[in-house]
Amino acid sequence: MCRLIGYLGSSIRLDELVYKKDHSLYEQSYNSLELKSGVVCADGVGIGWYDEAAKSFIYRNTIPLWNDTNLQELSQYIQSNCIVGYARLAGIGESLDISNCQPFRSGKLLFVHNGEISSFPQTLYRPIRDNLSDSTYNLIKGMTDSEHIFALLVEMWQSSPDTTLVSAIHSTLQKLTELAEKYDTTFSSNLIVSDGQAIAAVRYAYGMQAPTLYWSYDNESHANGVIVASEPLSQDNWTAFPEKSILLVEADSLMPKIIPLELHS
Repeated sequence: MCRLIGYLGSSIRLDELVYKKDHSLYEQSYNSLELKSGVVCADGVGIGWYDEAAKSFIYRNTIPLWNDTNLQELSQYIQSNCIVGYARLAGIGESLDISNCQPFRSGKLLFVHNGEISSFPQTLYRPIRDNLSDSTYNLIKGMTDSEHIFALLVEMWQSSPDTTLVSAIHSTLQKLTELAEKYDTTFSSNLIVSDGQAIAAVRYAYGMQAPTLYWSYDNESHANGVIVASEPLSQDNWTAFPEKSILLVEADSLMPKIIPLELHS
């Protein structure tokens, strides 16, 4: 299981999220308190952010976060009001290739995932691809279940001009749930997705327990912002996500909204 972070609020440097908190993403990569599989997240790191013109950028590497001196330097300089990131724990059989590293990006969308599709190559690899248009299919560069979930999300995102982050996520998880039931498998899918103007974070699983996810709002250490993380980054007040829920935060209000996920199998 990977470790995720997301942020929306006033502009901060990347190192505020990645390195400076008491239980930062950096520390979680080698000293996780709630990692259910594996010991350390040593298989890569990725950060995505937006500039003032809402253009998205990504930094990805296949080395452990604690060895990434380039990110440590860059994070002291780059500022953003919208950030997503992760420390990677590769699934069984997944290669340490940059194409398998998150965040994944399509247009304005940035995406990170923590979870798994059970026996993915034998279960939902082909069915997910069968639900993609040619253009979305061609977005896939790697072999991970995470990227295939992202491709399905992009397909749902592009399905209608009125699609929102929440409706695209709902449709994606509904389709995954239907496929998992049909092909007799299980999955967990904690997501953080952004279009630069909002962040939506999800805690969800089908047939297994969802990984942990927390959010924190307007504490003294990060006023005027909302942080989402796999584990609390500090001793401030953090709220655990209920299972099967979406947290939506929009830049114009920064008021977190919890939305129950009502899906049908």
